[in-house]
Amino acid sequence: MRMDRITHVSPEWQGWITDNLQRGCAPMSLVEVMVEKNFDPMFANAVVFQLSSSAQSVPAVGTTAAGGAYQYEAPRFNHVDNVIRTADRDVRIVSRIGQPVIAVLDGLLSPEECDELICQSEQKLQRSTIVDPQTGKHEVIADRSSFGTFFTLNENDFIARLDARIAAVMNWPIENGEGIQILNYKTAGEYKPHYDYFPVADPGSQMHLNNGGQRVSTMVMYLNDVASGGETIFPELGLSVTPKKGSAVYFEYTNSQEQVDPLTLHGGAPVSAGEKWIATKWMRQRRFG
Repeated sequence: MRMDRITHVSPEWQGWITDNLQRGCAPMSLVEVMVEKNFDPMFANAVVFQLSSSAQSVPAVGTTAAGGAYQYEAPRFNHVDNVIRTADRDVRIVSRIGQPVIAVLDGLLSPEECDELICQSEQKLQRSTIVDPQTGKHEVIADRSSFGTFFTLNENDFIARLDARIAAVMNWPIENGEGIQILNYKTAGEYKPHYDYFPVADPGSQMHLNNGGQRVSTMVMYLNDVASGGETIFPELGLSVTPKKGSAVYFEYTNSQEQVDPLTLHGGAPVSAGEKWIATKWMRQRRFG
């Protein structure tokens, strides 16, 4: 029987991580060693990422293609405690970073809710699309090899309960949210690094910006444990979040000046074994729909 995974870090381990980061070791190589030593994968990712961010002295501003240097403001995700108490569920903050605003959450969804989302989705799946930057139309591309479907906001009582909880955790009005999107990646499925916001310079973005404005934040929720691969990666940060059923990663990227944060470039790593199910919620500046 496997021992319980380790979810605390001793001063000795912290020193080992810091020393190896200073020597130039890749953060993910340190995570792999920790997992081999029975650390919880999500916890190991969080610890190494936090120490890596501190060691690199992440600057206060990022470079953005539109509007000059990105200016960080008070985050929408402004929860102070380590546990977010919503109306129907407590959600634990595993780790967070301030610039860019990213938080890894545990227990956002129950195992039963994850299963129900999959059950309500699997008969409706279609090949996933992206927004064509020139036309604004939804197109199928090789870089996104998943199948997906959407729920409308408050589509049924079950979805309405999740919409309310997710909005509370994202600390943004429920009516500003797009409907929950469900994605299924089979073995070798992936989504190459991309941004969730709409580039204002692209002709095709305007039709989407006209409905609710720019996207401001994202919640990616993991509906199953993936046998191997399928991490959510942030290439500019060296961060990789391992899928864990019921957990989630939150990030935000648009400020009050309508600048967008390029450090939130992210993608879905290839699924090496098994399959991956995720649910995604995007929030807009204003009421959507």
